[in-house]
Amino acid sequence: MDEIIFLIEEDPEGGYLARAIGESIFTQADTLESLRDFIRDAVKCHFEDRDRPKLIRLHFVRDEVIAS
Repeated sequence: MDEIIFLIEEDPEGGYLARAIGESIFTQADTLESLRDFIRDAVKCHFEDRDRPKLIRLHFVRDEVIAS
């Protein structure tokens, strides 16, 4: 695997939530800087060295509702 993608969303209670697509990896943090560190650590814990993806892509998702 060359790359793993995380969906990043704002937590309604504050901070950010991250979940990997196709893997059971979830984490959360108060700041984006902390979230990046937690994601790196989670990927290191989840994969063996030889199987670890070379790239971690963060995809930011934002819901926006407007009245018609």
